[in-house]
Amino acid sequence: MKPHNFSDAARERFLVLDGAMGTELYRRHVFTNRCYDELCLSDPKLIRSIHQDYCEAGADVLLTNTFGANRPALAQYGLADRLDDIHKAAVAIAKEVGGAVDWPVYVGGSVGPLPRGKRDVPPHELLAEQVEVLRAAGADFIMFETLPNRKVVEQAAAAMAGFPGLPFVLSFAIVGECETQSGESLQRMLAPLPPDAPDPVAWGMNCGTGPEGLLDAVEHAVHLTELPLWVKPNAGHPREVGGRMIYFCSPEYIAEYAKRYASLDVAAVGGCCGTTPEHIRRIAQAVKPLKQTRSRAAIIQAAQVEEQEPVPFAKRSGFARKLAEGTPVATVELVPPRGHNLAGMVEKCRQLRRRGVDAVNIPDGPRASSRISPLVAAARVLADARIEPILHFCCRDRNLIGMQADLLGCAACGVRNLLFVTGDPPKVGNYPYASGVFDTDSIGMVAVQARLNRGVDLGGQAIDPPTSAVIGVGLDPTSLDRAAELRRFAEKVEAGAEFAITQPVFDPEALLLMLDEVLHHGIPILAGIWPLASYRNALFMHNEVPGVEIPAPVLQRMAARESRDDQLKEGADIARESVARLADRVAGIQVSAPFGKIDLACAVIGEEALA
Repeated sequence: MKPHNFSDAARERFLVLDGAMGTELYRRHVFTNRCYDELCLSDPKLIRSIHQDYCEAGADVLLTNTFGANRPALAQYGLADRLDDIHKAAVAIAKEVGGAVDWPVYVGGSVGPLPRGKRDVPPHELLAEQVEVLRAAGADFIMFETLPNRKVVEQAAAAMAGFPGLPFVLSFAIVGECETQSGESLQRMLAPLPPDAPDPVAWGMNCGTGPEGLLDAVEHAVHLTELPLWVKPNAGHPREVGGRMIYFCSPEYIAEYAKRYASLDVAAVGGCCGTTPEHIRRIAQAVKPLKQTRSRAAIIQAAQVEEQEPVPFAKRSGFARKLAEGTPVATVELVPPRGHNLAGMVEKCRQLRRRGVDAVNIPDGPRASSRISPLVAAARVLADARIEPILHFCCRDRNLIGMQADLLGCAACGVRNLLFVTGDPPKVGNYPYASGVFDTDSIGMVAVQARLNRGVDLGGQAIDPPTSAVIGVGLDPTSLDRAAELRRFAEKVEAGAEFAITQPVFDPEALLLMLDEVLHHGIPILAGIWPLASYRNALFMHNEVPGVEIPAPVLQRMAARESRDDQLKEGADIARESVARLADRVAGIQVSAPFGKIDLACAVIGEEALA
C-alpha cells in the first residue's frame, strides 16, 4: 500500500524514475517497423519483463508503454480502434509489476507528442482521449514526455483541464544551449501556464541530450520554478554501429551526474533514450541513500522564541581562539578503533599534545564503517588526554531527533569543535544493506547547530543555556562539479559555518585556485593533508575514497619507489611539499595519520611548526 497519494510523493519524496522503453525494446530485437505500444497486447510478457527489470533496479516510478499510443499515430499502423485496449493493458501490466514489490511504486501514464500533420480534432482533445483511458485504467498520474515546444506544453496542460485532481507532469526536451529544438529558452518553457490551465505537480526535462547537457539546463531551471523538477537524460548521443543505433554512456557515468542533479535539489531522476535497467540500478544505488526525502533541516521554521546572542567565537574553545587570532593551527586526524578499547587512541593523543598538536580530528564512521561512537571517543580524548577534539558529525546514521540529541550531548561533554559532513552512503562500506537515514545534509545540520548556539532547538523550543559549538564544514577542491561545490560551500557559510577543512589535497594548485574563489566568505580554511603510506595506499585513495583525486605525477612518484620504506618516505616528502606550498594561504593544516602512524603525521607538520 502506498503511504501517500502521488501528489504527496512528488512533493515530499525523492523518486527514481525508470529508463527507456523504446530503445530497450530495440535492444531486445524488436525493430522499428513494429508499433511498440501495441506490444502491450501482442507480447505483454516482454513489456512486463522490462518493467520488472526497472523495478528490481530500484525504480519508484514506472511509465506505461503508451508514449506513441495517440489516435493519429496508431492510425498509421491501422490500430486506431485498439487505443482503449492498448492503454488498459499498458496500465494493468505496470500496476501488476509495481504491486509485487515491497516499496511504493507509482504508475505514470506516458503520453508523448502528437505526430505532425493537419487534423480535424484539436490537439488537446486527442491528448485528453489518452488521459481519459489512462485515468480510468488506474494510472497514478499522467506523464507528458518529450514535449517539443511551449505551444505543445500548453496543449498538454489544456488536455488536463477536464480531469481535476488527476496529477500530471509536463516534461519537455532540451537539445543544447538550454534551448528546445525550436530555440525556445528555459524561461519561456517554465513560464506560468495560462490562467485557465491547471498546474502540473512537477516540471520535467527529458530526451534531446545526455547527462552533461541536462546538467547545464538543471542549474538554470532550478531557479526558474518552485515546482519539483524531474530529469531524464539520454545515455549520451547514439552512434550507428552495424545498422543499429548504440548509446555508449556507461551506467557509472550517468550515476555520477545523477548525484549532481540530486545536489541541485532535483526531485526525481531517471533515464530516457539508451538507458537500461543497469543505468537505473546505478542511479538508485548512487542517489537513494543521499536523497530519501526532499526536506532539509535548514528550512524547518522555529516558533517565536527569543534568540540569545551566541558565545563569541574566540571564547568557545582553544582551537577557535587560535583561528580568531590568526595563529596557524596544526591538527592530526585519528580514526577511532573498531572495538571498544580506547587506551591506545588516548595514549597517541597524549603524545600529540606533548608534541604541540593543537587538536585531534575524530571521523564519524568514515567510508560507512562501523566503529566506536566518535562522541564517546572525543569525550575520552578530551578528559584523559587533555587535547581538544574536532568531532566529525555525520548525517547518515541518525534521524534529526537523534542528531539533535547528540549535539546536546556534545555540549554536555564539553566537545565544542564540530565538523559537519553529509557522509558516505552505506553501500561504500562493509555494511551495504544498512539503511542510510540522511534526514538532512551537512548544510541542514549546520543550520540546526547555529540555532542551538542561539538557544533554539530544532522544534523551535528554547534551550538554556545555549550550546557554544565551533561549526566546521568540509570543502572539496578537486570536486568533479566545481560549480556545485562552490554553491554548496556558500550555502554552508550562509547556514552558519565558521571554519572549513578540505578533503585530502594532493594537488596544491587546485586548492590555491579554489581559495581564490572562496576566501571572500571570510571563514578560516584548513588544508587536509594525507601522507601516502605506500603506492598501494595511493591507488586505494585515488580509486576508492570518495572525493579524493591523486594527480598522475604523484602516483608516478610513488610507483617509482620500490621498497615500502622508500614509498613511505616519498609519501611524507610529497605531503611536506604540499604543506610548504599552502602554508601562507591557509589557517592551518589537518594531517591524517594513516594506519594510526602519528610519527608520520608529526614529521609532515614539522618540528618547527609544533614548537
